[in-house]
Amino acid sequence: MELARGLHALYYEIVSTGGTARLLREEGVPVRDVSDLTGFPEMLDGRVKTLHPRIAGGLLAVRGNAGHMRSLEEHGIGCIDMLVVNLYPFEDVAARPDATFDDLIENIDIGGPTMIRAAAKNFQDVAVLVSPDDYADVLAEMNRNGGELSRETKWKLARKAFRTTAGYDAAISARLEGIGAPAEALPEVLRVNAPKAMDLRYGENPHQAAALYGEPGAGVAGARQIQGKELSYNNLVDLDAAWQLANEFVSPAAAIIKHTNPCGTAEQASLVEAYRKAQECDPVSAYGGVIGFNRAVDAATAGEIVKTFIEAIAAPDYSPEALALLAAKKNLRLMRVAPGGSKLVVKSISGGYLAQTADQGRLDRARAVVKTRRAPTEEEWTALEFAWKVAKHVKSNAIVFARPGQTAGVGAGQMSRVDSVKIGAMKAVLPLEGTVVASDAFFPFADGLEEAAKHGATAFIQPGGSVRDAEVIAAADRLGVAMVFTGMRHFRH
Repeated sequence: MELARGLHALYYEIVSTGGTARLLREEGVPVRDVSDLTGFPEMLDGRVKTLHPRIAGGLLAVRGNAGHMRSLEEHGIGCIDMLVVNLYPFEDVAARPDATFDDLIENIDIGGPTMIRAAAKNFQDVAVLVSPDDYADVLAEMNRNGGELSRETKWKLARKAFRTTAGYDAAISARLEGIGAPAEALPEVLRVNAPKAMDLRYGENPHQAAALYGEPGAGVAGARQIQGKELSYNNLVDLDAAWQLANEFVSPAAAIIKHTNPCGTAEQASLVEAYRKAQECDPVSAYGGVIGFNRAVDAATAGEIVKTFIEAIAAPDYSPEALALLAAKKNLRLMRVAPGGSKLVVKSISGGYLAQTADQGRLDRARAVVKTRRAPTEEEWTALEFAWKVAKHVKSNAIVFARPGQTAGVGAGQMSRVDSVKIGAMKAVLPLEGTVVASDAFFPFADGLEEAAKHGATAFIQPGGSVRDAEVIAAADRLGVAMVFTGMRHFRH
């Protein structure tokens, strides 16, 4: 209504389709029905109302082209100087779990995208508005300039219009593509349609530009920031790593991340105990880290967090008491994250993209194979299952020393697996005697296992599959440790 009243005050004549025309009349704004302009009533249950030469001609005629203007005059067609369209809400309908096939089809807009593309093509003469977000700025400029808009503004609006129709068609195609077709994990065409959510200060380094793209909603990209200074590119990458790791667990869990790798992870009976145990693993690296929680942060946990410097937190919620405590750390970024996210993992490489399904692999103890003479004890099994979940989120080559519900040392991202073992042991603050070890891929030689056993590890879990598996198993038996093969690898590059 604000836009319509503003245009009327600037002496614009308004033409509208049925529902909007009725609203304008009820609010006292003069309006013509589209059917008066075209000479045809809306028909086919509203499917046909704006597909007409009097609409298309008024939008597409180039004002500086004498031939175009003669044609308009000959056929009694007037110029249309501004188009305002809100498309049928296909994406909202498609997101409803109860949406039927007919619901989807009937919410595919035909006339709207046609008019938008026509107006945007003729942007030098026609302003096209596809979002209420632009109404106030457009009216303000028109009021400053005697009812006119600059070419620059019209071009900006046209670019947005083409983005809108492209995204709209992509959403329709993506939603309809799987109906009646064989289920496919990877699409025939990779479509990434994500609006810019915010500009970031810079990318991984200050000389790189960066922005976040995504819709509000699930996952870290759609999270709501409720406290703290501006997010950085690196903050978001680490927040996602922390959130994903914390949500591997059913019981209260905390994951402290530094440069996408966990420097401490724990699953305990309470969230505060999980945070304490995660922090104990490597308190030096935890300083300035990013935390992920799989529970709402309570006052007890917040009281522990404020004892050190933390960059950012991802959690499903925060109690009022926790927020009051965390407010003392005014720069601490707090993100409220809803579960969910993309089913595909997409990375860019030079000249293209790589896509894969998310790593949803889980350890089934019943299908794991004990390869050594000694089987793990129940306590070792519990620790192995925990360590295996953590190893999945450590950059390869990954080694995780752990006890039940707590990491004791993490070796990440090394070119040699035995070096990852050495680094995990070297960084360990907690004693390693009696820990277990998870390896994201097989031990290519016995040296990695021998190095870990030297530091006190008593049980191992790994995928198996090396040509030297027999040598590694023999070394485990010689050392009296237990070893389990999962048959599943968890590389993370």
